[in-house]
Amino acid sequence: MLKSIFSPLHIDRKVAAVTIVSTLLLIIYYYHDITPSIEINQTIFFLLVPLLFIIFVFRESPRDYGFTLGDWRAGLIITIGGIILMTPIIWFLAKLDPSSQSYYQNMTANLPWNTFGQILGWEFLFRGFITFGYARKFGADALWIQAVPFALLHIGKPEIETLSTIFGGFAFGWIAYRTRSFLYPFLIHWYIFTLIVLVASGTIG
Repeated sequence: MLKSIFSPLHIDRKVAAVTIVSTLLLIIYYYHDITPSIEINQTIFFLLVPLLFIIFVFRESPRDYGFTLGDWRAGLIITIGGIILMTPIIWFLAKLDPSSQSYYQNMTANLPWNTFGQILGWEFLFRGFITFGYARKFGADALWIQAVPFALLHIGKPEIETLSTIFGGFAFGWIAYRTRSFLYPFLIHWYIFTLIVLVASGTIG
């Protein structure tokens, strides 16, 4: 009886490491500002630290975590298609949602280049480090798993945007999984973020 209760757990150490590291990075980022810039902080915590962990702790290539062009033909088609599909949706929602207009009205100074590293970091953490780190064990189910912390990181942003992220996170994960690269969801995410800020703030449209 006691033997069955205290039987050893068969834990995948790489899955455990990805889970612990990514969760710690999100918590540390939330509680500590290592620079005055949110964009730089997110670039450091979400891009540089996972990259260093992959190289020096896992001793693997970042290419195994989506840091590659992957299937660039499919990626290009999906990126262009995603931008065409999302442009009218983002435009409509940003125009009609007062909370988005209030939240994003003072963010135009950070566009677009200051947010490049920020969004690159978001996409590498979720669609690179977590997605490919989990996919080896869970396959395509990793797409839903990585979408959960992605959605939670949006809490505090406009509600309609946060609600959409569980599905948007899955879609971004699928693009990375399909192309073997996080760069294509990054391009779409960067475009969407830039567009929503510009429209919600009244800068365009």
